[in-house]
Amino acid sequence: MKMYDVIIIGCGAAGMMAAMTAGQRGKKVLLVDHSDKVGEKIRISGGGRCNFTNINATYKNYLSQNPHFAISALAQYSQHDFIKLVESHGISYHEKTLGQLFCDGSSKQIIDMLLQECKAAGVEILLNCVVSGVKKNEKFIIGSNLGEFASHSLIIATGGLSIPKLGSTDFGYKIARQFGIQMVQTRPALVPLTFSDLDMPGYKGLSGVSLPAVVSYAGVNFKESILFTHKGLSGPAILQISSYIKQYTDEEIKLNLLPNINLMEEFTGEGGRKAKINNFLKDYLPNRFVDLWCDSAGYNRRIADFKQKDLQKIVYDLNNFKVKINGTEGYVKAEVTAGGVDTKELSSKTMEALKVPNLYFIGEVVDVTGWLGGYNFQWAWSSGFVAGSNS
Repeated sequence: MKMYDVIIIGCGAAGMMAAMTAGQRGKKVLLVDHSDKVGEKIRISGGGRCNFTNINATYKNYLSQNPHFAISALAQYSQHDFIKLVESHGISYHEKTLGQLFCDGSSKQIIDMLLQECKAAGVEILLNCVVSGVKKNEKFIIGSNLGEFASHSLIIATGGLSIPKLGSTDFGYKIARQFGIQMVQTRPALVPLTFSDLDMPGYKGLSGVSLPAVVSYAGVNFKESILFTHKGLSGPAILQISSYIKQYTDEEIKLNLLPNINLMEEFTGEGGRKAKINNFLKDYLPNRFVDLWCDSAGYNRRIADFKQKDLQKIVYDLNNFKVKINGTEGYVKAEVTAGGVDTKELSSKTMEALKVPNLYFIGEVVDVTGWLGGYNFQWAWSSGFVAGSNS
Protein backbone atom coordinates (compact mmCIF):
# COMPACT_ATOMS: atom_id res chain seq x y z
CA MET A 1 0.00 0.00 0.00
CA LYS A 2 1.43 3.38 -1.03
CA MET A 3 1.75 5.94 1.75
CA TYR A 4 1.26 9.70 1.41
CA ASP A 5 1.18 12.68 3.70
CA VAL A 6 -1.91 14.09 2.00
CA ILE A 7 -4.48 12.58 -0.35
CA ILE A 8 -6.90 14.90 -2.11
CA ILE A 9 -10.05 13.55 -3.78
CA GLY A 10 -11.26 15.81 -6.56
CA CYS A 11 -9.10 17.33 -9.28
CA GLY A 12 -10.97 20.58 -9.78
CA ALA A 13 -10.06 24.14 -8.84
CA ALA A 14 -10.04 23.62 -5.06
CA GLY A 15 -8.35 20.22 -5.23
CA MET A 16 -5.49 21.38 -7.45
CA MET A 17 -4.93 24.46 -5.30
CA ALA A 18 -4.79 22.33 -2.14
CA ALA A 19 -2.44 19.81 -3.79
CA MET A 20 0.09 22.36 -5.03
CA THR A 21 0.01 24.21 -1.69
CA ALA A 22 0.62 21.03 0.33
CA GLY A 23 3.31 19.92 -2.12
CA GLN A 24 5.09 23.26 -1.82
CA ARG A 25 5.38 22.56 1.91
CA GLY A 26 7.32 19.38 1.13
CA LYS A 27 4.42 17.02 1.71
CA LYS A 28 4.06 13.85 -0.33
CA VAL A 29 0.74 14.46 -2.10
CA LEU A 30 -1.62 12.29 -4.13
CA LEU A 31 -4.42 13.95 -6.10
CA VAL A 32 -7.10 11.60 -7.49
CA ASP A 33 -10.22 11.98 -9.61
CA HIS A 34 -12.74 9.57 -11.11
CA SER A 35 -12.72 11.50 -14.39
CA ASP A 36 -10.16 11.24 -17.17
CA LYS A 37 -9.63 15.03 -17.20
CA VAL A 38 -8.74 17.70 -14.67
CA GLY A 39 -10.46 21.04 -14.09
CA GLU A 40 -13.50 20.54 -16.32
CA LYS A 41 -15.47 23.33 -14.63
CA ILE A 42 -12.52 25.64 -15.17
CA ARG A 43 -12.44 24.65 -18.83
CA ILE A 44 -16.07 25.54 -19.58
CA SER A 45 -16.32 28.62 -17.36
CA GLY A 46 -16.64 32.13 -18.71
CA GLY A 47 -17.43 30.93 -22.22
CA GLY A 48 -14.08 29.13 -22.30
CA ARG A 49 -12.10 32.07 -20.92
CA CYS A 50 -12.50 31.33 -17.21
CA ASN A 51 -13.80 34.09 -14.96
CA PHE A 52 -11.08 33.09 -12.49
CA THR A 53 -11.75 35.64 -9.72
CA ASN A 54 -13.36 38.96 -8.88
CA ILE A 55 -11.40 41.97 -7.71
CA ASN A 56 -14.26 42.91 -5.35
CA ALA A 57 -14.43 39.59 -3.49
CA THR A 58 -15.23 39.82 0.24
CA TYR A 59 -17.11 37.50 2.58
CA LYS A 60 -20.24 39.57 1.84
CA ASN A 61 -20.40 38.00 -1.64
CA TYR A 62 -21.06 34.52 -0.22
CA LEU A 63 -24.16 32.74 1.06
CA SER A 64 -23.84 30.35 3.98
CA GLN A 65 -25.68 29.52 7.18
CA ASN A 66 -22.62 31.13 8.79
CA PRO A 67 -22.17 34.30 6.71
CA HIS A 68 -18.81 35.02 8.37
CA PHE A 69 -17.23 31.62 7.72
CA ALA A 70 -15.40 32.72 4.56
CA ILE A 71 -13.62 35.66 6.22
CA SER A 72 -10.55 33.73 7.39
CA ALA A 73 -9.87 31.80 4.17
CA LEU A 74 -10.31 34.91 2.00
CA ALA A 75 -7.92 36.80 4.27
CA GLN A 76 -5.29 34.05 4.11
CA TYR A 77 -5.47 33.80 0.31
CA SER A 78 -7.20 36.70 -1.41
CA GLN A 79 -8.06 37.47 -5.02
CA HIS A 80 -4.89 39.57 -5.15
CA ASP A 81 -2.81 36.51 -4.28
CA PHE A 82 -4.36 34.53 -7.10
CA ILE A 83 -3.91 37.42 -9.54
CA LYS A 84 -0.19 37.44 -8.65
CA LEU A 85 -0.01 33.73 -9.43
CA VAL A 86 -1.73 34.28 -12.79
CA GLU A 87 0.66 37.13 -13.62
CA SER A 88 3.69 35.06 -12.61
CA HIS A 89 2.74 32.60 -15.35
CA GLY A 90 2.48 35.37 -17.93
CA ILE A 91 -1.27 34.89 -18.42
CA SER A 92 -2.87 38.06 -19.73
CA TYR A 93 -6.36 38.91 -18.50
CA HIS A 94 -8.97 41.64 -18.56
CA GLU A 95 -11.79 42.96 -16.39
CA LYS A 96 -15.14 42.47 -18.08
CA THR A 97 -17.81 44.02 -15.82
CA LEU A 98 -18.34 44.38 -12.08
CA GLY A 99 -14.80 43.29 -11.22
CA GLN A 100 -14.92 40.00 -13.14
CA LEU A 101 -11.49 38.91 -14.41
CA PHE A 102 -11.19 36.70 -17.52
CA CYS A 103 -8.25 35.24 -19.41
CA ASP A 104 -7.53 37.07 -22.65
CA GLY A 105 -6.81 33.68 -24.16
CA SER A 106 -8.30 30.42 -22.93
CA SER A 107 -9.40 28.83 -19.65
CA LYS A 108 -6.88 26.10 -20.49
CA GLN A 109 -4.18 28.57 -19.38
CA ILE A 110 -5.50 28.40 -15.81
CA ILE A 111 -5.64 24.60 -15.90
CA ASP A 112 -2.09 24.41 -17.30
CA MET A 113 -0.87 26.86 -14.65
CA LEU A 114 -2.28 24.72 -11.83
CA LEU A 115 -0.86 21.52 -13.36
CA GLN A 116 2.56 23.15 -13.71
CA GLU A 117 2.45 24.23 -10.05
CA CYS A 118 1.43 20.72 -9.00
CA LYS A 119 4.22 19.16 -11.04
CA ALA A 120 6.79 21.57 -9.62
CA ALA A 121 5.59 20.69 -6.11
CA GLY A 122 5.94 16.95 -6.77
CA VAL A 123 2.22 16.18 -6.68
CA GLU A 124 1.25 12.75 -8.03
CA ILE A 125 -2.01 12.82 -10.04
CA LEU A 126 -4.12 9.73 -10.69
CA LEU A 127 -7.08 10.08 -13.08
CA ASN A 128 -9.76 7.45 -13.77
CA CYS A 129 -9.34 6.58 -10.10
CA VAL A 130 -12.76 5.67 -8.70
CA VAL A 131 -12.70 5.75 -4.90
CA SER A 132 -14.83 2.94 -3.49
CA GLY A 133 -14.49 3.77 0.17
CA VAL A 134 -12.64 5.60 2.92
CA LYS A 135 -11.64 4.16 6.29
CA LYS A 136 -9.79 5.79 9.17
CA ASN A 137 -7.64 4.08 11.74
CA GLU A 138 -4.38 5.82 12.59
CA LYS A 139 -4.30 6.77 8.89
CA PHE A 140 -6.90 7.25 6.21
CA ILE A 141 -7.19 4.22 3.93
CA ILE A 142 -8.57 4.96 0.47
CA GLY A 143 -9.92 2.02 -1.53
CA SER A 144 -10.18 2.40 -5.30
CA ASN A 145 -10.18 0.59 -8.63
CA LEU A 146 -6.43 1.33 -8.79
CA GLY A 147 -5.64 -0.13 -5.40
CA GLU A 148 -5.41 1.07 -1.83
CA PHE A 149 -3.63 4.23 -0.65
CA ALA A 150 -2.96 5.54 2.83
CA SER A 151 -2.40 9.06 4.12
CA HIS A 152 -2.05 11.11 7.27
CA SER A 153 -4.48 13.76 5.96
CA LEU A 154 -7.45 13.56 3.59
CA ILE A 155 -8.94 16.52 1.72
CA ILE A 156 -12.37 16.21 0.10
CA ALA A 157 -12.67 18.52 -2.92
CA THR A 158 -15.33 16.67 -4.90
CA GLY A 159 -17.65 19.59 -5.57
CA GLY A 160 -21.44 19.59 -5.60
CA LEU A 161 -24.22 18.24 -7.78
CA SER A 162 -24.25 20.94 -10.45
CA ILE A 163 -23.57 20.19 -14.14
CA PRO A 164 -23.75 16.38 -13.90
CA LYS A 165 -22.49 15.96 -17.48
CA LEU A 166 -19.06 16.97 -16.13
CA GLY A 167 -19.11 14.06 -13.70
CA SER A 168 -20.46 15.66 -10.53
CA THR A 169 -21.48 13.26 -7.76
CA ASP A 170 -22.62 13.26 -4.13
CA PHE A 171 -19.40 11.52 -3.04
CA GLY A 172 -18.27 14.33 -0.74
CA TYR A 173 -21.60 14.41 1.04
CA LYS A 174 -21.47 10.64 1.57
CA ILE A 175 -18.03 10.93 3.18
CA ALA A 176 -19.28 13.71 5.45
CA ARG A 177 -22.24 11.59 6.58
CA GLN A 178 -20.01 8.54 7.04
CA PHE A 179 -17.99 10.47 9.60
CA GLY A 180 -21.05 11.94 11.33
CA ILE A 181 -20.64 15.42 9.90
CA GLN A 182 -23.85 17.42 9.52
CA MET A 183 -25.07 18.70 6.18
CA VAL A 184 -27.07 21.71 5.05
CA GLN A 185 -29.76 20.76 2.54
CA THR A 186 -28.40 21.14 -0.98
CA ARG A 187 -30.17 22.96 -3.82
CA PRO A 188 -29.32 24.29 -7.28
CA ALA A 189 -27.88 27.83 -7.23
CA LEU A 190 -26.93 30.34 -9.91
CA VAL A 191 -29.64 28.65 -11.93
CA PRO A 192 -32.36 29.75 -14.39
CA LEU A 193 -35.84 30.06 -12.85
CA THR A 194 -39.02 28.59 -14.30
CA PHE A 195 -42.63 29.79 -14.31
CA SER A 196 -45.84 28.22 -15.56
CA ASP A 197 -48.04 29.41 -18.42
CA LEU A 198 -50.75 30.02 -15.83
CA ASP A 199 -48.51 32.43 -13.92
CA MET A 200 -47.10 34.21 -17.00
CA PRO A 201 -49.52 33.60 -19.90
CA GLY A 202 -47.82 34.01 -23.25
CA TYR A 203 -44.46 35.10 -21.88
CA LYS A 204 -42.68 31.89 -22.86
CA GLY A 205 -43.06 33.22 -26.41
CA LEU A 206 -40.46 35.85 -25.49
CA SER A 207 -37.64 33.29 -25.47
CA GLY A 208 -34.41 35.06 -26.40
CA VAL A 209 -35.52 38.55 -25.36
CA SER A 210 -32.96 40.24 -23.06
CA LEU A 211 -33.06 43.56 -21.20
CA PRO A 212 -31.43 45.30 -18.22
CA ALA A 213 -33.37 45.10 -14.96
CA VAL A 214 -33.19 45.23 -11.20
CA VAL A 215 -34.34 41.89 -9.78
CA SER A 216 -35.52 41.84 -6.16
CA TYR A 217 -36.40 39.10 -3.70
CA ALA A 218 -36.59 39.14 0.10
CA GLY A 219 -34.75 42.46 0.37
CA VAL A 220 -31.93 41.42 -1.98
CA ASN A 221 -31.44 43.26 -5.30
CA PHE A 222 -29.26 42.65 -8.36
CA LYS A 223 -28.98 45.06 -11.27
CA GLU A 224 -27.88 43.22 -14.41
CA SER A 225 -29.50 41.82 -17.54
CA ILE A 226 -32.31 39.25 -17.59
CA LEU A 227 -33.18 36.82 -20.37
CA PHE A 228 -36.54 35.26 -21.18
CA THR A 229 -36.25 31.54 -21.98
CA HIS A 230 -38.77 28.98 -23.20
CA LYS A 231 -39.05 27.78 -19.58
CA GLY A 232 -38.85 31.04 -17.64
CA LEU A 233 -36.08 33.52 -16.88
CA SER A 234 -32.29 33.46 -16.95
CA GLY A 235 -29.50 36.02 -17.36
CA PRO A 236 -27.01 37.29 -14.75
CA ALA A 237 -29.51 39.05 -12.47
CA ILE A 238 -31.79 36.01 -12.37
CA LEU A 239 -28.92 33.61 -11.69
CA GLN A 240 -27.80 35.85 -8.82
CA ILE A 241 -31.23 36.05 -7.17
CA SER A 242 -31.83 32.30 -7.63
CA SER A 243 -29.27 31.49 -4.95
CA TYR A 244 -31.44 33.26 -2.36
CA ILE A 245 -34.65 31.34 -3.12
CA LYS A 246 -34.91 28.22 -0.96
CA GLN A 247 -38.42 27.04 -1.90
CA TYR A 248 -40.77 27.90 -4.73
CA THR A 249 -44.36 27.54 -3.53
CA ASP A 250 -46.10 30.90 -4.11
CA GLU A 251 -42.75 32.69 -4.33
CA GLU A 252 -42.52 35.89 -6.36
CA ILE A 253 -39.61 37.91 -7.64
CA LYS A 254 -39.95 41.56 -8.64
CA LEU A 255 -38.42 43.06 -11.77
CA ASN A 256 -37.81 46.76 -12.35
CA LEU A 257 -37.76 46.67 -16.14
CA LEU A 258 -36.84 50.34 -16.50
CA PRO A 259 -34.12 50.87 -13.88
CA ASN A 260 -32.35 53.66 -15.72
CA ILE A 261 -35.15 56.07 -16.67
CA ASN A 262 -37.99 58.03 -15.08
CA LEU A 263 -40.83 56.85 -17.33
CA MET A 264 -43.36 59.31 -15.89
CA GLU A 265 -41.17 62.22 -16.95
CA GLU A 266 -40.87 60.69 -20.42
CA PHE A 267 -44.65 60.24 -20.66
CA THR A 268 -45.35 63.86 -19.80
CA GLY A 269 -42.61 65.26 -22.02
CA GLU A 270 -43.43 67.05 -25.25
CA GLY A 271 -42.76 64.08 -27.51
CA GLY A 272 -44.73 61.62 -25.43
CA ARG A 273 -48.31 62.86 -25.29
CA LYS A 274 -49.18 62.35 -28.96
CA ALA A 275 -47.59 58.92 -29.32
CA LYS A 276 -49.39 55.60 -28.96
CA ILE A 277 -48.20 54.04 -25.76
CA ASN A 278 -47.00 50.78 -27.32
CA ASN A 279 -44.94 52.63 -29.94
CA PHE A 280 -43.57 54.94 -27.27
CA LEU A 281 -42.49 52.12 -24.96
CA LYS A 282 -40.52 50.49 -27.77
CA ASP A 283 -37.92 53.24 -27.36
CA TYR A 284 -37.19 51.80 -23.90
CA LEU A 285 -38.11 48.12 -23.95
CA PRO A 286 -37.74 45.23 -26.45
CA ASN A 287 -40.44 45.30 -29.14
CA ARG A 288 -41.67 41.75 -28.51
CA PHE A 289 -42.09 42.42 -24.82
CA VAL A 290 -43.98 45.67 -25.42
CA ASP A 291 -46.34 44.08 -27.95
CA LEU A 292 -47.21 41.20 -25.61
CA TRP A 293 -47.55 43.36 -22.52
CA CYS A 294 -49.62 46.09 -24.16
CA ASP A 295 -51.88 43.57 -25.92
CA SER A 296 -52.54 41.65 -22.71
CA ALA A 297 -53.32 44.89 -20.83
CA GLY A 298 -55.32 46.51 -23.64
CA TYR A 299 -52.89 49.44 -23.95
CA ASN A 300 -53.28 50.57 -27.55
CA ARG A 301 -54.18 54.23 -27.15
CA ARG A 302 -52.27 57.50 -27.26
CA ILE A 303 -50.57 58.55 -24.05
CA ALA A 304 -52.72 61.72 -24.05
CA ASP A 305 -55.85 59.55 -23.77
CA PHE A 306 -54.73 58.09 -20.43
CA LYS A 307 -55.57 59.67 -17.10
CA GLN A 308 -52.66 60.60 -14.84
CA LYS A 309 -53.46 57.78 -12.41
CA ASP A 310 -53.49 55.26 -15.28
CA LEU A 311 -50.06 56.40 -16.44
CA GLN A 312 -48.82 56.12 -12.88
CA LYS A 313 -50.12 52.54 -12.78
CA ILE A 314 -48.28 51.71 -16.01
CA VAL A 315 -45.07 53.12 -14.55
CA TYR A 316 -45.60 51.22 -11.31
CA ASP A 317 -46.32 47.95 -13.13
CA LEU A 318 -43.14 48.20 -15.22
CA ASN A 319 -41.05 49.15 -12.18
CA ASN A 320 -42.62 46.37 -10.11
CA PHE A 321 -43.20 43.60 -12.64
CA LYS A 322 -44.05 40.53 -10.56
CA VAL A 323 -43.19 36.99 -11.63
CA LYS A 324 -44.40 33.91 -9.74
CA ILE A 325 -41.71 31.23 -9.70
CA ASN A 326 -42.52 27.52 -9.69
CA GLY A 327 -38.99 26.08 -9.73
CA THR A 328 -35.59 26.06 -11.40
CA GLU A 329 -33.98 24.26 -14.32
CA GLY A 330 -32.19 22.11 -11.75
CA TYR A 331 -28.63 20.91 -11.31
CA VAL A 332 -28.28 20.34 -15.07
CA LYS A 333 -28.23 24.12 -15.61
CA ALA A 334 -27.04 25.25 -12.16
CA GLU A 335 -23.56 26.73 -12.08
CA VAL A 336 -23.07 25.74 -8.43
CA THR A 337 -24.67 23.83 -5.57
CA ALA A 338 -25.83 25.72 -2.50
CA GLY A 339 -25.75 23.97 0.87
CA GLY A 340 -23.40 21.09 1.61
CA VAL A 341 -21.09 20.35 4.54
CA ASP A 342 -22.23 22.48 7.47
CA THR A 343 -19.63 25.14 8.29
CA LYS A 344 -20.33 24.59 11.99
CA GLU A 345 -18.50 21.29 11.53
CA LEU A 346 -15.31 22.89 10.15
CA SER A 347 -12.56 25.18 11.35
CA SER A 348 -12.76 28.41 9.34
CA LYS A 349 -8.99 28.84 9.80
CA THR A 350 -7.96 25.41 8.42
CA MET A 351 -11.07 23.79 6.82
CA GLU A 352 -10.45 20.77 9.08
CA ALA A 353 -13.43 18.81 10.39
CA LEU A 354 -13.78 19.51 14.11
CA LYS A 355 -14.91 15.92 14.84
CA VAL A 356 -12.38 14.15 12.62
CA PRO A 357 -8.74 15.27 12.90
CA ASN A 358 -6.88 15.58 9.56
CA LEU A 359 -10.08 15.41 7.45
CA TYR A 360 -10.72 18.56 5.39
CA PHE A 361 -13.55 19.74 3.14
CA ILE A 362 -13.02 22.53 0.60
CA GLY A 363 -14.65 24.26 -2.34
CA GLU A 364 -18.21 23.67 -3.50
CA VAL A 365 -18.80 20.65 -1.25
CA VAL A 366 -18.96 23.12 1.69
CA ASP A 367 -21.98 25.30 2.51
CA VAL A 368 -20.38 28.42 1.03
CA THR A 369 -21.86 29.70 -2.25
CA GLY A 370 -20.50 32.72 -4.08
CA TRP A 371 -22.23 35.22 -6.32
CA LEU A 372 -21.93 34.95 -10.08
CA GLY A 373 -18.76 36.53 -11.45
CA GLY A 374 -15.64 34.68 -10.27
CA TYR A 375 -16.53 34.47 -6.59
CA ASN A 376 -16.90 30.69 -6.50
CA PHE A 377 -13.50 30.19 -8.08
CA GLN A 378 -12.03 32.51 -5.47
CA TRP A 379 -13.61 30.38 -2.75
CA ALA A 380 -11.99 27.33 -4.36
CA TRP A 381 -8.57 29.01 -4.40
CA SER A 382 -8.89 30.34 -0.82
CA SER A 383 -10.30 27.21 0.82
CA GLY A 384 -7.88 25.01 -1.14
CA PHE A 385 -4.90 27.09 -0.06
CA VAL A 386 -5.98 27.01 3.59
CA ALA A 387 -6.43 23.22 3.64
CA GLY A 388 -3.20 22.68 1.72
CA SER A 389 -1.36 24.89 4.22
CA ASN A 390 -2.61 22.95 7.24
CA SER A 391 -2.90 19.32 6.14
